[in-house]
Amino acid sequence: MCGFVGIFDCYGTRPIDRGLLRQMNDRLAHRGPDGDGLHVGPGLGLGHRRLAIIDLAGGHQPLYNEDGSVVVVYNGEIYNFHELADQLAQRGHTFRTRCDTEVIVHAWEEWGEACVERFRGMFAFALWDDHRQTLFLARDRLGKKPLYYSKLSDGTLIFASELKALLCHPGFSRDIDPLAVEDYFAYGYVPDPKTIYRTARKLAPGHRMCVTRGDGTVSPRRYWDVSFSGDMEGDEATLAAELVERLREAVRLRLIADVPLGAFLSGGVDSSAVVALMAGLSDSPVVTCSIGFGEPEYDESSHAALLAGRYGTQHNTREVNPADFDLLETLIDVYDEPFADSSALPTYQVCALGREHVTVALSGDGGDELFAGYRRHRWHHYEETVRARVPAPLRGVLFGMLGAAYPKADWAPKVLRAKATLEALARDSVGAYFHSVSVMPDRLRHRLLSSDLQQDLAGYHASEVLRYHMDRATAADPVARVQYADLMTYLPGDILTKVDRASMAHGLEVRVPILDHKFVEWGARLPAGLRLRGRAGKYLFKKSLEPLVPSSILYREKMGFAVPLAAWFRGPLRGRLRALLADSAVATSGMLDQAFVQRALQEHESGLRDHSSCLWSVLMFVSFLERVHRSAATVPAPPAPIETAAPARMVAV
Repeated sequence: MCGFVGIFDCYGTRPIDRGLLRQMNDRLAHRGPDGDGLHVGPGLGLGHRRLAIIDLAGGHQPLYNEDGSVVVVYNGEIYNFHELADQLAQRGHTFRTRCDTEVIVHAWEEWGEACVERFRGMFAFALWDDHRQTLFLARDRLGKKPLYYSKLSDGTLIFASELKALLCHPGFSRDIDPLAVEDYFAYGYVPDPKTIYRTARKLAPGHRMCVTRGDGTVSPRRYWDVSFSGDMEGDEATLAAELVERLREAVRLRLIADVPLGAFLSGGVDSSAVVALMAGLSDSPVVTCSIGFGEPEYDESSHAALLAGRYGTQHNTREVNPADFDLLETLIDVYDEPFADSSALPTYQVCALGREHVTVALSGDGGDELFAGYRRHRWHHYEETVRARVPAPLRGVLFGMLGAAYPKADWAPKVLRAKATLEALARDSVGAYFHSVSVMPDRLRHRLLSSDLQQDLAGYHASEVLRYHMDRATAADPVARVQYADLMTYLPGDILTKVDRASMAHGLEVRVPILDHKFVEWGARLPAGLRLRGRAGKYLFKKSLEPLVPSSILYREKMGFAVPLAAWFRGPLRGRLRALLADSAVATSGMLDQAFVQRALQEHESGLRDHSSCLWSVLMFVSFLERVHRSAATVPAPPAPIETAAPARMVAV
């Protein structure tokens, strides 16, 4: 696992500023504490930071082909690299290392852009082919590894594993994108391919991009997609057995490492499945790491301990408490742009704990998206049943009126909080699911965003992100359509971003076997009734795990990896929150209504409303503006450009 940066002249061979390239590369030192390297040639600079996992002695980057005409910088792991290396060797390619990075170079020479279709793993990389005068960028199918880029006004393309490296470039425009602000306050993150800045983009999951010098066109193209077709045939028992064997294979592939390896164990179904399979494949006890909370309704540590005891793991735990709020500034630095998933806090802590014991950790992310495990999937199914039976015009009027009249009762028991359901039934399928996933509903978001910002939106609404993906979904089943949307939005934008940044901040590699693309493709073909059956999400997944995981873990109510923000903001963090969201801090943004923020604070403290998600989102946004955005504008100018006439193969550390 690593980080990389690059500067490319799309139209010529202007000298590359080596000092600037090094400055950009050094901003990613946390991603690669084991070494660094630069390649500087005519009109091209590549930088790399290395976290050594495989071939500790020989896997240094940038890495070249035999004659130095092809060079790559890469972040990730390709688990089938032995198989690919054998194929390429039979075709006459010569290997000097035993690392997966060299496979990328020779796969490009052999198969061109289609090389990515043969890679099984997680990756983002930049490759330069001097003969073809082509820069090739690619990102893995599910978006486990990040890649940001920006084409500057002078025709320079800059790119990096994290946005903070782009901010070092004096030519990078730091204009905030109002559409991204609307998206952020709706979803809690900025969905691909947007970033918080107008001129920067993320290369979306499953996309690749070729930029040929002289042409300079920057146009990403999709190379992978998945269909929740539900067309798989077979009896339940046979499919359950196949599911376990396929997941076991995905876990086995991710145990390849030349460094200590362990797993995150939350006490939920997915991480328990991964640890159980690891234990069966390991000769020594698995190292497991868990996070606990002082509040019982948020704490899963006892379930994690139960699974750890069953498999005799070397189990380590750490408790998250309000004092960890001191990590706020650290989190802002880690994520580079506003990120409002409060579980980033315990994720950061479990990564810190993991790095004390191992260099690689397996996680259970992806099970809910693939097998319909979220409560919102179940509720969407119920709502779609009603929508199918009540004509849209009548539904909009009837449930719209009921939703408007029903009180907003955050203080009441859940069974009495029907307002959101009534409002959802009045909407179409996309609008309803958007309402389910939004961290801040329209009525609050429109009060929060300033009139100037809303004018800049020119009618744009964040639901357009979901509508795009749900319209692309080929499945007829309504739950499958929202699963597809989750896989394209929430998974890469929130879950995988959260884990990548938190883990790499500690120099820890995280591998995700449930998101092995072959396993995802297989799981997406399961009939809808084997994913969601009645109230039971992840139906077949859980059935298949019954011999491996205790029923008390498989069939308990889903808890999630949440932080008790509501209680913290009314108790130990009340004063600090007020200080951080003072009128002056909010007002200087120019994008938020400070009167609304103060009213939300009062309503939350009184217990009248639960505004914890709203307040955390505002806090992370204001803190981003202060700590990242404004400070980025004052980055010192880099050293003067160094004249370079380097050959294609030139490395300087």
